[in-house]
Order: sequence, then structure tokens, then C-alpha cells
Amino acid sequence: MAATRTFTFLGTGTSMGVPMIGCDCPVCQSPNPRNHRYRCSVLIRLPQGNLLIDTSPELRLQLLRERVRVIHAVLYTHYHADHLFGLDDLRPLSRTLGGPIPLCCTAEVEGKIRTAFAYAFGPEASSLPVGMVPKLVFERIGTEPFCVLEQLVTPIPLIHAHFDVLGFRIGDVAYCTDVSQVPRESWPRLEGLRVLVLDALRFKPHPAHFGLEQALDVIRQFSPERAYLTHMSHELEHETVNRMLPANVQLAYDGLSFDF
Repeated sequence: MAATRTFTFLGTGTSMGVPMIGCDCPVCQSPNPRNHRYRCSVLIRLPQGNLLIDTSPELRLQLLRERVRVIHAVLYTHYHADHLFGLDDLRPLSRTLGGPIPLCCTAEVEGKIRTAFAYAFGPEASSLPVGMVPKLVFERIGTEPFCVLEQLVTPIPLIHAHFDVLGFRIGDVAYCTDVSQVPRESWPRLEGLRVLVLDALRFKPHPAHFGLEQALDVIRQFSPERAYLTHMSHELEHETVNRMLPANVQLAYDGLSFDF
């Protein structure tokens, strides 16, 4: 029997988070914790270690909430700020890991990280003690399957307005955030899923994200056993929208976990 792996939503919110600054709408003022959404990151606990997908701006708070003491590797879907700018929160984790944290990303994402976090690279950074700057090492990925922490990962090329981003498939679970179109060549990588996690920003379509009905169309197309919606704005009230969804689909929420 295969070892259990656990998928945890660290954050399920859009780039502005929920509640959104300056907004007095019912969702932003809701006392229901499932309407409180940090920016999107995912933790996958594998037999060989903890795999993080994206480093959201609330990463420190997310890892503290889930009592995560070490990250063994990071995958990046793309370089937008809400998926990247918590990278500095990895600083203390290199000490626990005992070495640099591998960042698995495309050449484009690596270039953005080296620019945005230039202080973490170069001769001066290498001489600083662990904890002063993030200790990182890049592992280049593309669209071909690769292994990390002895786990096979299949990238899923996606379209995010005019940006190219990656979803990731591990076993029979696929994570596809920040997507406005699934290109036809990626369809085979979404077949035979037990769980599909998919972007659903709001009710109406958006130039860079699926709206709710578009996401449901994709779910119907690929027919996973179960689907969770993520990267949600304050338009989607958790309990109200869940009552509208098919039985095998629900809104994710921060802290939700499932084994696979």
C-alpha cells in the first residue's frame, strides 16, 4: 500500500486576500473563518519531506498555523507577487533543513526571483550566516515530468491571460491556480483525476482567471471524483456558494487538508 500523502491549503484567496483592505462587504466583514483567505500556497506532506507550492506573502503565518517546522523543496507556478513575495520567510528554515532549500521553477521564474531577491544571491550572500538571507538553490523545470523528494511531478502548462503558468499533478491530484484557459495539449494531464483543484475567482469571467461557471465547465469536462475551488475573491461567500455547487465540488478554505 502506498504511503499516505497529505495536501493542505495554506491560502485560498485572490491577490488582494480576503478580507480586502478598505472593503465593508458582508464577506470581508464575515466572522466565518472560512471567508478569511490568505494568498494562495499549498503544502504537500510526502514520505520524504514537505513540499511547498508557491511562497505567498502570508507564508510565515501559514506555516505557523499548520505547525510546519521545515520545508524540503518549493515548486513555483509563476512569478506574480501573490505567489512569490513570501520567499524571505524561508530564511529560518534553511537552518532546520541543514542546507539550501531547492526552488523548482522555470527559467523565467528564476530570473524574477534573482532580481526581486538579489540580496540572497552573489558572493556577499554566500558568506553570510544562515538566517540573515534565504539560502536557496535553483532546480530548473520545464513542461516535462520531474522528480522532487522522490515524488514524480507532472507540470501542467496553463494560460493566465497573456502569461504562461504551470499547474502540477502529483499522483491523481492536480493543482491548477491562476488559469483562464487550459490549452488542448494539457488535457491528457488532467484525465483520470481523483481530485482537481481549480481557480475560480468570482461569478463573472475575468481576463486572467476562470469565473465560477467556467471552472465548473472544466470540472465537468475532466470529471474528477472531487474538485475544490481556490484563488477566490470576496464575491464568493463560503456557505452560500457551497450550497449552489454540485455534490462533488466545494470551495476550499485555508487549512483544509485531505489525504491522497
